[in-house]
Amino acid sequence: MLQDDDAQEMAEAVVELLTQMLERNGLGFDDLVSVLFTATPDLHCAFPAAAARGLGLRDVPLICAQELDVEGAARRVVRVLIHAESDLPRADIAHVYLRGAEVLRQDLAT
Repeated sequence: MLQDDDAQEMAEAVVELLTQMLERNGLGFDDLVSVLFTATPDLHCAFPAAAARGLGLRDVPLICAQELDVEGAARRVVRVLIHAESDLPRADIAHVYLRGAEVLRQDLAT
């Protein structure tokens, strides 16, 4: 969860989240098929995928979408869904929640 609608903070948060997702699951860039980013409607500062391109994801398809604007939902949240080639069983996949987003899925947060 971001403190503000700020492009620099978003870039740092996206890089941190992607890096943790890849490291915790033993994935490299070559394992990635595509990456989907979503952001809550209160984030207007930048495209999350732009930060991923800065990380070096140049030939991986990336797409951004907006989360549903549901009353009472968490604010200033960027989510990432990675589609990857992996030998890990689904039960062993590490789901990463950072910067207070752990409250979104306490059953999956690692």
